[in-house]
Amino acid sequence: MKIGFLGYGEAARAFHDGLARAVLAHDILLDRDDGAMRQAMKLRGASPVAISGLAEADWVFSAVTADQSLLAVEPLLPHLRQGQVLIDINSVSPDRKRETAAAVEATGALYLDMAVMAPVHPKKHATPVLLAGKQAANLLQELLDLGFSASLAGAEPGAATAIKMVRSLFVKGLEAITVEALLAARASGCFDEIYASLSGSFPGLDWSRFASYQFERTTRHGHRRAAEMRESGATLDALGLHGGLAREIAAVQDAMGMAGPAPDAPLAETVQHVLARRTGQGG
Repeated sequence: MKIGFLGYGEAARAFHDGLARAVLAHDILLDRDDGAMRQAMKLRGASPVAISGLAEADWVFSAVTADQSLLAVEPLLPHLRQGQVLIDINSVSPDRKRETAAAVEATGALYLDMAVMAPVHPKKHATPVLLAGKQAANLLQELLDLGFSASLAGAEPGAATAIKMVRSLFVKGLEAITVEALLAARASGCFDEIYASLSGSFPGLDWSRFASYQFERTTRHGHRRAAEMRESGATLDALGLHGGLAREIAAVQDAMGMAGPAPDAPLAETVQHVLARRTGQGG
């Protein structure tokens, strides 16, 4: 079996590292960056190809940013062939996955909705995933044989990502409310009191590690998380619920991403550093 990747960012690289086999890879950054993407592919044994080169793969994993998930697939559609499988691991709304599935299946290729349910490190391609779509049951055993930790979510595209989008509202929302509350505490001069109060009220979160982890994740991956939250907002809107909540979470995640990676320092210093970048009031 030949495997290809459409998009070669963190998730694709982690899957590739876990699969430990030669793959084909296409990423728009191949022609836009300073060679870093091509070097990343070379280090892992991925063969860089034009998008048409992915026609040689039996399975193509689509792993791009959430806002590009359908746009990235559209140039691939003329090159898809009968029986080829596109595995969409992007964190997008059920409607987006159904739209993508319809476009892929119109070519004669097969579509699989895959939702990645945890960070891809350290388990790489063995990170728990959910599968949905017409071919999900047929492909399950092949994925298990390759070392995926996969289970079925439903027979229709969107069933797997629906679970991911709703869960992400809580997970990314918890990140956003944690960092924003601690930044506000630092800015208002009551950081120690707020930290002690939250630690006492929610001891199960292990605040000695929890808060620092939230700052690390949001400052390092805020932009990607924000794109996912906008898709979560679209999911809630389609359900007649309050998608604006997810978009406010996205705004916090984007702001944290703009602040840049937090230093490896005690929490109080990290909060001050991020606050200085966010508002100029960290002194």
